[in-house]
Amino acid sequence: MRRGNSERTLSLKSSSVEALKRHKANRCNCSTFHRFNGFALYEVLIGVAIFAVGVLALGRAVENCLNASTLSAEEDRVRQILSNRMAEIQATPGFPDTAKEFNVDTGYGIVKLIQKSAPAGLAEADGGQLGGINLVILTAQWAGGGVSQSKQIEFYVYRPG
Repeated sequence: MRRGNSERTLSLKSSSVEALKRHKANRCNCSTFHRFNGFALYEVLIGVAIFAVGVLALGRAVENCLNASTLSAEEDRVRQILSNRMAEIQATPGFPDTAKEFNVDTGYGIVKLIQKSAPAGLAEADGGQLGGINLVILTAQWAGGGVSQSKQIEFYVYRPG
């Protein structure tokens, strides 16, 4: 009985050896094996460098957008200050002050508001002077981004008198 088992084992071994002999092995050199096995270090470094440049460019773009939005909000605030002061002058009875300065504290810093008023000196078509009309000049000055900036509006105020 023992002898039959050993013959069977030998026949199994010989058949597996036969199968291995029939199967041709893939032959490839070492560089081919590594090329298909994964990325080389220089490929990974190039990918990381490209990613880093992209992230830096994106960060710079976001910073520029934030700066532009801050400057826009600052100018809107100054425009609102000028508009409010113009409405106050137009609503106040009597002639506007000839010269007046005051500081307005905004969330972005101090805005210096300068008001100047003088008779308009307008004439009619026949040469007669128009009275009661003053030219008012409002100037807002502030430092935005380390640079001195200003906005100015001019308007007329009529007060019969």
